[in-house]
Amino acid sequence: MINKEPKGLEGLLPYLETELHFDPSSTVITQFKGGYSNLTYLIHSPAGEFVLRRPPLGLKISKAHDMIREFRILQALEKAGYSKIPKPILVCENDSVIGAPFFIMEKVNGLILRNKIPGGMDLNSEFFAKLSRHTLDGLLALHQLEIEASGLLVLGKPQGYVERQVMGWSERYFNAKTDELPAMEAASTWLKSNLPEKENVAFIHNDYKYDNLVLVGPDNPEIKAVLDWEMATVGDPLMDLGTSLAYWAEDNDPDILKMFNLTYQKGNMTRAQVIDYYAQNSNLDLSNMLFYYVFGVFKVGVIAQQIYKRYSLGFAQDPRFAALIHVVKACGNTAMKSIQTHKI
Repeated sequence: MINKEPKGLEGLLPYLETELHFDPSSTVITQFKGGYSNLTYLIHSPAGEFVLRRPPLGLKISKAHDMIREFRILQALEKAGYSKIPKPILVCENDSVIGAPFFIMEKVNGLILRNKIPGGMDLNSEFFAKLSRHTLDGLLALHQLEIEASGLLVLGKPQGYVERQVMGWSERYFNAKTDELPAMEAASTWLKSNLPEKENVAFIHNDYKYDNLVLVGPDNPEIKAVLDWEMATVGDPLMDLGTSLAYWAEDNDPDILKMFNLTYQKGNMTRAQVIDYYAQNSNLDLSNMLFYYVFGVFKVGVIAQQIYKRYSLGFAQDPRFAALIHVVKACGNTAMKSIQTHKI
């Protein structure tokens, strides 16, 4: 008996049989729960376990969901000798197979920390202290990759990157706007008026946080692989750090901003300590981190706004999405509070 594919993936099993010689009768496909953006599926076959990624259903909201590009990024990183990635296996540019482009990569087994500590695990302050350090070491290593000879440079346009990002994310916010949130609009205006004069150039991930890291396990928070490369490019690494800081929730932050990262648990570095650690291990000038942090918080708010817009239009039914408008509001308020107090 041939296994039934999940809704939306009809036609995938015959494709896998043709391209990868997977036996349809012994291949099982299930969807991973969680996540707010691209859809991810587990393919279990006699040849091993693999992961399929495809864009979300409904509106095509940005190039962030370009599956072909993400596959090419993984290939380029592999060529550059960067080992902390799932091995890219196959890309399909033909919409007719499942209704959208998709790609397949190896599954990296390990611990992924989302917004709650998994049941039965005792992750103490020592674990999180080590995880903080490993996380930042990983980000620093990524920013220090050689980008010219490796070919990574062709994946982005670093000149004018910061301004393009500020203008682009501001435009995305107004295109996805559903509610009147003055703080988000004020943050957009402030960013446009405070663009830094100097830009740095490195390969950047653009969504680097705990739930995109595969760890060895609960006894070892070393990083086995980094996931979700769809927004990776060549640009200013301080924009990358700013985005990571935006997700780096602390204990006294609004509860709704703790839903993306376990950085508020005891043992984790504070945002100030993150900045100090990065500065000590980099030759970059971090004196203007307020700008990059405000940008990161604004961007997180825009991402939440885009998903909420899809939900409000009926393209996404996940009940979690209904609360995302409160994330947008909290991001706007956080950004403006930082601007007014000059504190991160």
